[in-house]
Amino acid sequence: MLNRGLVPVNKSIRGLLVAAGIGAMTTLGACQSDADIDINALSFESEPADELYNQGLANLRSGKLQEASRKFEALDKQHPYSEYARKAMVNNSFANYRMGRYSTAINSARRYISLYPNSEDTAYAYYLIGLSYYKQIPRVTRDQRTARRSIAAFSEIIQRFPESEYVPDSEEKIRFARDQLAGKEMQVGRYYQERKEYAAAVNRFRVVVESYPNTRQIEEALARLVEVYYTMGLAQDAQAAAAVLGHNYPDSQWYADSYKLLQSGGLEPRENRGSWITRAGARLIGAES
Repeated sequence: MLNRGLVPVNKSIRGLLVAAGIGAMTTLGACQSDADIDINALSFESEPADELYNQGLANLRSGKLQEASRKFEALDKQHPYSEYARKAMVNNSFANYRMGRYSTAINSARRYISLYPNSEDTAYAYYLIGLSYYKQIPRVTRDQRTARRSIAAFSEIIQRFPESEYVPDSEEKIRFARDQLAGKEMQVGRYYQERKEYAAAVNRFRVVVESYPNTRQIEEALARLVEVYYTMGLAQDAQAAAAVLGHNYPDSQWYADSYKLLQSGGLEPRENRGSWITRAGARLIGAES
């Protein structure tokens, strides 16, 4: 379908409407000033819902995203709560997502969910929210608030709509977002370690081991725990961390370095059943299997 743009009101009709407005103001006389009359409110411009919707879809398919958004917004205003308006709302969220207007896309999708919590497109609305946050995930050195919010939206799909076609991609993107969160913890932990604030460093590395065991950060987190505990003189904890690392990643360079560090002090990896690291290691085996 050709892009007709926003269809204007016929000029002759607009002239009659304006003239009618002037006549009304004359009749009212001193009761109302020109400033009290909204000329735009006197004009009436409406198109059939199906035409607006089809025009919006045509613009969407041809990549004219801004024009598509305008059509969907007009449909929502002119024919609210109609079936076409329902579909237009979620399509408008998609158009804004594609334009990089993530906040607008999120707000539109949330409004859709609040109005139609059990519709056939609700999972898609959650998916658009998740994608909009996902696209805003910054480098690991920055605040990871959007990563958490993307996880929340994608998790809604998995929990509420387990048969949805969006589940596989949602799971993949959750894995990436969780890796970002773990990476942030590692970045802060390394900062504390460099400043010799060892207790604070341990807390950060522990979060990675306990909360993000199936991320790419786990090997380094365990190795850093070996380093920090060894430096603190907590030999049994250092040995336990090395044992978990070696059991799960025997060919890892991180394990080779940890083993060498322990050997320099006459120690070797050793399981310690009273240590939180050993207990976390048992869960780690399940997470990686």
